[in-house]
Amino acid sequence: MSINEARLNDFLGKAVGDLGAAISATLILAGDRLGLYKALSQGPATSTELAARTGTHERYVREWLANQAAGGYLSYDPDSGRYRLEEEQALCLADPGGPVDLPGAYYIIEAVFHALDRTVDNFRSGEGLEWGEHHPCLFHGTERFFRAGYNAHLLNEWLPALDGAAAKLSSGAKVADVGCGHGASTVLMAQAYPQSQFVGYDYHPESIRIAGERARSVGADNARFEVADATGYHEGGFDLIAFFDCLHDMGDPAGAARHARQALKPDGHCLLVEPFAGDHVEDNLNPVGRVYYGASSQICVPVSLARQGPALGAQAGEVRLRAVMEEAGFNQFRRAAQTPFNLVFEARP
Repeated sequence: MSINEARLNDFLGKAVGDLGAAISATLILAGDRLGLYKALSQGPATSTELAARTGTHERYVREWLANQAAGGYLSYDPDSGRYRLEEEQALCLADPGGPVDLPGAYYIIEAVFHALDRTVDNFRSGEGLEWGEHHPCLFHGTERFFRAGYNAHLLNEWLPALDGAAAKLSSGAKVADVGCGHGASTVLMAQAYPQSQFVGYDYHPESIRIAGERARSVGADNARFEVADATGYHEGGFDLIAFFDCLHDMGDPAGAARHARQALKPDGHCLLVEPFAGDHVEDNLNPVGRVYYGASSQICVPVSLARQGPALGAQAGEVRLRAVMEEAGFNQFRRAAQTPFNLVFEARP
């Protein structure tokens, strides 16, 4: 067999890079849990100085710092022996309010390893895995990773992109956040629009409990939370119903959209936020698509299959999502905004 040495070396270079990223995943979690990134964001440090700042063992910190610098997550000055976080790195590694919360995403990575045996069984059997059956680190990581995106875009870009919705929210509207999880999106909107009333629905009781705690902790008295699935809530007369990164997971996405259509006022808005995806596989063969296909095969598709759903997957794309919303009875559907990680749609009755 003739081997193309250049292609072999190119592939092995990619594979070694992936191997380095994989073995470093737990070290990113350790850096987050031990406060190493946070402490390093306060200024450059040697391993001895960082260990003193964080109450950790210098020998372990020394290896951690070298690993992070080798991966490009830190910078190293050989003359001083100090490591530092660049401002842009600190925004993503040490600031939960930054534009991307990378450590939050790694809790999702941790969760799929907890579920590995079930994943292998599901590949053989075609069965599913309910959201609530996952390790709790999935719920924590999902909130952190997506909350950063909501903080960066929801109030300043996504809601203003809806036709007249922001004005209704300012004057006083009734809003449902379906599949709200820990309530990050619900609470953010409630704080920004104190004249409006918000209710978050989720079928996972523990998430609803935490969402209520989060709202109370910041004084968001205009937000409440109820245990209900996407077709099981009974209220109506909503000005806005939102689905944040959840419709593609559902066992009956068209039914959930139809229920929302019926619960909306005639002039209401449905906000649909979904992972960024093109309509064809070849459109998504890129780094973002790789992440989402990974999450889809281990989290999103199993959740839908657990309820005998269509398993739209995290890379559903605009054409398939439009078809779901039109089947549900929405007469208007448009892409209102987008980011490198999300597609944002507005549907109206």
